[in-house]
Parts: sequence; structure tokens; C-alpha cells
Amino acid sequence: MDLQVLALYDRDMREGARPDGPGARVERVGAVVRQVADAEGWNAVLWSALDEKTADGAIAEQVEFFGTLGHEFEWKLYGHDLPCDLGARLAAAGFRPEPAETLMVAETAGLRVDAGLPDGVRTTQVTDAAGVDLLVDVHEKAFGTDGARLRHRLLAQLAEWPDTVVAVVALAGDEPVSAARMELRPGTRFAGLWGGGTVAGWRGRGLYRALVAHRARVAEDRGYRYLHVDASAMSRPILERLGFHALGTTTPYVHAG
Repeated sequence: MDLQVLALYDRDMREGARPDGPGARVERVGAVVRQVADAEGWNAVLWSALDEKTADGAIAEQVEFFGTLGHEFEWKLYGHDLPCDLGARLAAAGFRPEPAETLMVAETAGLRVDAGLPDGVRTTQVTDAAGVDLLVDVHEKAFGTDGARLRHRLLAQLAEWPDTVVAVVALAGDEPVSAARMELRPGTRFAGLWGGGTVAGWRGRGLYRALVAHRARVAEDRGYRYLHVDASAMSRPILERLGFHALGTTTPYVHAG
């Protein structure tokens, strides 16, 4: 079953990818599918069908293309991608590997989630700029990274493609303490869970589980059969207990462009 789901994932979310936001486009060039966005968006190679003879040439073509645009870009490499040494070839071409994550998938109807919020905590859906500010505040505190690109992307999605994103913030009183979002691609079977994070003083209280449960219910209501996550080492055990299955690994290889 896992191999069948992985094949569906590759077909829906990679080879048949849709743009992830306004202003982005997905192109198929030979044996490569890539997303092209502005400098603030996500520029990436999403899928490839390469072998030992074609890999180096395809890598060089993508480096040249995104270099002409002046954009940093990511080659999103999955553990089952070919050739088997594609990661080493990317590194030799100047790509920098970031930490690997685990691709995990669950059926929305089969999740073992019965998670409530701690006393005094409520959730609110992000629908405007004020809500985006709350979510980005959590993101920056939880992950220690700049949230400017995330803010740019969410504001554009909410304004132009509101049906493609569900974002939620957990508030303790008026303080944002946890947040997450879900990316939706109409016409696919998969909804993606992204950015689940909790500020340091509120971890270990079930907020991550609660926000997974919230998004799973929304995904099922909207007709999505599966949830997918690129899980860190910290979140993988939680997701496994909820009923997610590991399908493989994914590693971002980043090129400065």
C-alpha cells in the first residue's frame, strides 16, 4: 500500500504539481518539473526522471536557468529518485544539502487524533494581515528564522487564492503560542501540513497534536483523502503515534543561483 501511495504522491504533487501561490508557474522541461516564482517565492525542482547519462546535463541546465533569473533555488530530492547518486551529483554542482526530513502520509479518515487544547487556549483561523502577523510571530519564535518570505506568501494566497491555504493560530489569552498551516491543491488527493510550531514555553502540552487534528478535520471536510508532511526528527514520533506512515526521505539541496 505504501508504494501505491508513494506513486500517487509523485504523480499528484511532483510530476503533476500545481503552483504553490499567485505569481508562480510550474514548467516541464524535458525530464524535469520545476516551479518558477519571483525572488520572494519558492523556486524549485520538484520532480525529475534522470539516469546516469542525463543527470549532470539536467543539473547544469537548471543551474543556468535559475542563475539567469538571479534566484536561489532548491532541488527537492527524494530518497527514491534516480540515479542513486543524484545527491552527490548535486553537491558536486554547488548545491548545499539541508537536513533530511521524512515524507509521511496518513489517510484523513484514519487518523487516531482526539486532541483538545489546554485550558485557556483557543484557536483562530488566519484570514487577514493581522492573523498573518500572529502566525509569523510564532514561526520566528519557534524556529528562530526570519518570517518575511512566509508573510509575503501567506498574504498573497489569502488575497488571491484563499481556497489553497488554511492557517491557524493558538492563542493563550492574546498571546500567540502555536501555529500551523495547510496547503491545498484542488484536483489532487493530498493536503500538505506545514509550519507546525510552538513557542518554547508551551511545548509538551499537546498543541502540535491539536493543530494536526484541526487541519485533518478541515482536509476531510474538503474531500482530501491524504495528509502529507515533511517531518523533522522531532515531529516524526508524534505523527507516527497519530497514524502517519513514513514513505521515504526528502532532502532540500539549495543553490545560490
